[in-house]
Amino acid sequence: MANILRRAGVDFPEPFRRFLEGDLDSWLRVEEYREAGTLVVKAEVPGIDPDNDVDITLTGNQLQISVRHEERSEHRGKEGYRSEFRYGTFARTVSLPAPVKEDDVRASYTDGILEVRIPLPEEPEAGGRKIHVSRGAGAAPGSAV
Repeated sequence: MANILRRAGVDFPEPFRRFLEGDLDSWLRVEEYREAGTLVVKAEVPGIDPDNDVDITLTGNQLQISVRHEERSEHRGKEGYRSEFRYGTFARTVSLPAPVKEDDVRASYTDGILEVRIPLPEEPEAGGRKIHVSRGAGAAPGSAV
């Protein structure tokens, strides 16, 4: 299904695309919003080591966040020993409105929250600029009048 969507050139929102691909278990839930010309992307990922468990890459206008999570627990008691573990990789791709410089992207991890800040390029003013139309002799050289 993913190849069909890519070949068709259709850009579905991330949750819908993951649903179609059957890949909701590895989906990293994020909160994204704009704040003073900056796109802020936050993800709740407690219990990770940001130096070893987080990969953030920027390709064109796509920001890819991947987080590896591993959890282990051991229980020793009179009845015996029990060990449990869970692990997995969670990822999310966020489309940016325009390509940005990699050096401008900042990421931090505080109290289980991964935060990525991306300064957005200034958008042109809405409505555009009016172009004056000249008459006769003021026309551009080589143009038909």
